[in-house]
Amino acid sequence: MKVKKIPLRTCVVTREKLPKQELLRIVRTPSGEVVVDETGKMNGRGAYIKRDVLVLEQAKKKKVLERQLECMIDDSVYEDIREKLEK
Repeated sequence: MKVKKIPLRTCVVTREKLPKQELLRIVRTPSGEVVVDETGKMNGRGAYIKRDVLVLEQAKKKKVLERQLECMIDDSVYEDIREKLEK
């Protein structure tokens, strides 16, 4: 039987290579809005972060997501991401 390939992505904060299921995708849409991509298929520039609140705090402190998505990110977006991570 053929083994199915597991897609790996790199966390922009920790630089770890992890399966897509263990990461959360944050997207800057073509209209400039920053949202959490639950499906993993949204159009726009994306960045993956590990599903961990500590990693999110580190990303906010070092402004990693702002550099990766090339835009300013409002605190409300970070709160939305935190809610998704705590589920």
